[in-house]
Amino acid sequence: MTADPGVPTGEITFIDTNVLAYAHDRSESHRQPLARALLEDLWANGTGRLSTQVLQEFYVVATRKFAPPMSRREAREIVGLYAVWPLVEIDLPLILTASQLEEEQTLAFWDALIVEAARRAGATRLVTEDMQSGREIGGVRIENPFA
Repeated sequence: MTADPGVPTGEITFIDTNVLAYAHDRSESHRQPLARALLEDLWANGTGRLSTQVLQEFYVVATRKFAPPMSRREAREIVGLYAVWPLVEIDLPLILTASQLEEEQTLAFWDALIVEAARRAGATRLVTEDMQSGREIGGVRIENPFA
């Protein structure tokens, strides 16, 4: 985690909560190394993007759903580390645009919010296991790194 995340040297990639969570969940022996390698590459290239939604969801998942749960202090520290990445803040225009995308593309609202945040971040790649891998929505290609 040494590169300047503000100077990208490759394709902009938006990370969904599940990828971030797997990278920090010790009980995920199969997914953790894959997620960590992906995030390390994004740190090195400065091409990773997140939203405030992803960081909020990560905190809740890490402190409540990990087995064993992560300490709140450790989860806050991780959120703070990733806060140096360019962040998309969830605001009213983003919510309204996501609600239109939800309707047009038959997506769950939370998935539409992630896709819209990725678009706002300038990402052409969205890494998640929650949506159909290979699908492209509004110039954002969805990839499942665990498939």
